[in-house]
Amino acid sequence: MNGSLSIHYLFAVWVFFTGACVGSFLNVCIHRIPSGQSVISPASHCPECGNAIPFYLNLPIISFFILRGRCRYCGQAISPRYPLVEFLTATLALALVYKFGLSVPFVFWFAFSAALVTITFIDIDHQIIPDCISLPGILVCSLSFLILPELNFKNAMAGLICGGGIPWALAAAYQFIRGHQGLGGGDIKLLAMIGAATGPSGVLFTLFFSSITGTIVGLASTVGKKEKGQLKIAFGPFLSIAALLYLFFGQQIIQWYVLFIG
Repeated sequence: MNGSLSIHYLFAVWVFFTGACVGSFLNVCIHRIPSGQSVISPASHCPECGNAIPFYLNLPIISFFILRGRCRYCGQAISPRYPLVEFLTATLALALVYKFGLSVPFVFWFAFSAALVTITFIDIDHQIIPDCISLPGILVCSLSFLILPELNFKNAMAGLICGGGIPWALAAAYQFIRGHQGLGGGDIKLLAMIGAATGPSGVLFTLFFSSITGTIVGLASTVGKKEKGQLKIAFGPFLSIAALLYLFFGQQIIQWYVLFIG
């Protein structure tokens, strides 16, 4: 029994560490993709002084605390977002391997989750969702029916069409009525990617929960503001969070909702 627990513990540590390493790479993507830089070269370096970061000071999560949140060479503060992204990605890896085991669906959903994490933080910073993530994501997720036993070709294509079509129609209607853009093109492509991976039910769930949370945050952001004007809020993070919520708890929440209203 103890030996079995030790193996499971070591496996969990390995999955967490691997996820954190992927999170470290996602930090590079978040920082470089919006400015059109390569995510491969040059090697990791301090954006302030340009000094290369040696591997022993580039350990996910740990190095931030060893360095006390500052560059070893110039003393520039390191954003706590770096260990946050690494920890978040590592936690997602653990949760996914617990749900799906070490399997092909796990690899698919981990890649899907990593894309959502990257999109979330880029959208927060720049209010854009890069096509270099969403368009390949749509292509890969369109093949989800070959990987996920719960999806077939019709569901995947219906999810893709609903994810891209419904938001596009809503955005077009909003722009016609209000005279300015509501949902951006990047959000529509992201929803198409989510729909191809989760099917029509995933799209409707994601739209519903992201709209609620986005509205709440939007209203909270306007409280106490004296200046009037159009408030711009990145919607990608709300879509990503709702999609992950559906991935882990969607079916249970839908069943609970049906029982509650029934």
